[in-house]
Amino acid sequence: MSNLSHPSRAALLACAVAALALPVAAEPVRIVFQNGKSVPISAVDAQVDKLVIKTTGDGFISGQSYPMATADHIFGEKPSAINPAIGLLLMGKPADALKLLEPILVEQRVTAKISGNFWLEAARAALIASAVTGNTVKCAELGKEISEATPAQGNDPFVALGKALLMPESANVDDRLVALGDLSTDNLPADVCAYAAFYRGNLISSLKRDKDPAVALKRDAEALEAFLSVACLYPSGGMILNGVAELRAAEFLVTLDRRDEAVALLKSSLRESAGTLVSVEANKRLESLK
Repeated sequence: MSNLSHPSRAALLACAVAALALPVAAEPVRIVFQNGKSVPISAVDAQVDKLVIKTTGDGFISGQSYPMATADHIFGEKPSAINPAIGLLLMGKPADALKLLEPILVEQRVTAKISGNFWLEAARAALIASAVTGNTVKCAELGKEISEATPAQGNDPFVALGKALLMPESANVDDRLVALGDLSTDNLPADVCAYAAFYRGNLISSLKRDKDPAVALKRDAEALEAFLSVACLYPSGGMILNGVAELRAAEFLVTLDRRDEAVALLKSSLRESAGTLVSVEANKRLESLK
């Protein structure tokens, strides 16, 4: 039988609960080598085709170098700012997205050529943010870095996506739509297709509303189809992409008086985009439909 009094047990229980509630520091992202040894990315520099240890520890000595090919994979948690940054980008705040992405690009750059890295997702989102803000120089720099990190593909498909998004508003709308449509094909990676379909939907929905009701209805249907294709045809393109596309698709369903479908999409958007600006907006719209 316990010798602890009820108050003592209560105090211990309260301490245990408080300890569980304390935030747990994320483990640093590590490079895992083929022999099973690992090192924090902060302790390594990348130099062309090799990794150079810059901090002694974990069985490694400063100055040692290893062929890049001996790095097997990346271990650790995805940087917490990536999803919120993608949410900001897709909600029309690319400058704010870049503020979150740029530190990640610096921190994770050493891992760019290693399987399972987080740098590529952040760099591709930053390329898109640079393209939609018209920064051709930054877009080209990122495209070159991304392509060097994925040499088997030649020019990474995101380079073509960046060029399509850089087309000026003065360019023929049909040409811009075709450029994005050409990037929504089965032979391209799902994330490229998903981004291209999303921005195609954005472009269609941004056009001045036609006075002819039939033309206006046709455009709405095309925009809705583009947004729905993101989660339906390219769901592995990314959870945040799915969530924003569902949010946009719900707008059109509400105007078509398809309220139940809109509510279902908004609920799905909430699940997909937790912790981002997208979920805040999806929740607002759900409340407005009650």
